[in-house]
Amino acid sequence: MSDYPRLTEMGIQHPQEIEKFAVYTVGNTDILHVIYDRKKGSLLPVSRRYKFPQVKKSVLVDSGTRQTETLFESTPAFREALHELEQLRHSREQGLDLAALIKDELKLLEEDIALRTQYIQSLVDKL
Repeated sequence: MSDYPRLTEMGIQHPQEIEKFAVYTVGNTDILHVIYDRKKGSLLPVSRRYKFPQVKKSVLVDSGTRQTETLFESTPAFREALHELEQLRHSREQGLDLAALIKDELKLLEEDIALRTQYIQSLVDKL
């Protein structure tokens, strides 16, 4: 079972290769533009556009005159795809934060070892 079922349903087999994405609306269609980080020589496309037609919805504006207004809203499939892409981006950022944290801890450890080494050498010099 995939961690990203909506992306899999859209035909995205390797979500870890997604570099970034953009969302925009043209007319009554939501467009999701996905850009991949492909290896050199790959025959797969570098980017793809997915179109999601918006759903037409009538909303009662004034109950006294029974006046309605037509609104267009994004489909649940589009919202799910965005949610999964945000999850993917968030998990990737957490991984980068973890790598930065480990590098900082290593730097602190190296400084601590250097200070301890100097202290021990000063003790040896006193002998």
